[in-house]
Amino acid sequence: MAMDFLTKIAVGLRQVVSVACYNFRQWSRNPRVIITFFLAFILCFLLTDKAVRFAQEHGTVMQVMEPFIWTFGDSNSILLTSLLLILLFADMPFLSPGTPFFLMRINRRIWMLGQMLYAAAATCIYMVFILLSTGMVCMTNAYPGNVWSRTAAILGYSGEGDKIALPAFVKTLEMSKPFKCTATIFLLMLLYTLAMVFLMLFFNIWKGQAAGVVSVFAFTVFGFLLNPENLVSIFQLPQELAYKARVWVGWISPLNHATYHMHNFGYDRLPRLWQSCAIFAAFFAVLSMLSLLAIRRYSFQFRGTET
Repeated sequence: MAMDFLTKIAVGLRQVVSVACYNFRQWSRNPRVIITFFLAFILCFLLTDKAVRFAQEHGTVMQVMEPFIWTFGDSNSILLTSLLLILLFADMPFLSPGTPFFLMRINRRIWMLGQMLYAAAATCIYMVFILLSTGMVCMTNAYPGNVWSRTAAILGYSGEGDKIALPAFVKTLEMSKPFKCTATIFLLMLLYTLAMVFLMLFFNIWKGQAAGVVSVFAFTVFGFLLNPENLVSIFQLPQELAYKARVWVGWISPLNHATYHMHNFGYDRLPRLWQSCAIFAAFFAVLSMLSLLAIRRYSFQFRGTET
């Protein structure tokens, strides 16, 4: 009996992977995929240009991961990069000529799990591409060693980072190393982007594609408006209230959970890194369950295919 159960699980997993792999095969010569990754590279080039120019002007080199750290330690850069995924995932769930074939042989839940696996894997590929693109931009003026560069020291300790809007914080330099810091920022960005993608997937199934796109923009605007600097400048908050506002929005806003310096490193009340990861994991679990429930009532409409 236990063997039968394990066999069913193995068969189900193969079916889930098969659905995801079929979606990846649709990437071949797909103009939407090509445009998404092309725009992502252009965006990385534009966002990292400040750090590269700063190093060139001061005659210094950078650690190869530093452009990624300084660029995506900023919430606005995370927001802009994640929005490009609307191009890639706006038509979720992905209906194609092969969908009727899958639905005749597997149930809706297995098919939906395949869509989730594809969305998660595609998001990971996209984020790895972002990481590699930022490294390529500064490759000719960078070294691979796991040590902060002189450029980082100038940005952090002289206050030049604040003047050119690069979040090179002293606590980052003193409490971490480039590769560890990169891995943490990458994980936070990935979790935030996955949260956005799974939110869009759920609303696409529940209310349609227009609702999915609207949900992403609402999710993005919510994070943007709850930026501590924006709140302080809009409401002219005094120092004490500014700190309290920073703590509150640090816990409430998903975008702030994805921002590296908006975390507790031992001396304030902001969320710790593991707490942000746990919150994102709970968010995924809820959205996944809601999507699996919504797919039971989803009305499949195929165009240009025989069903």
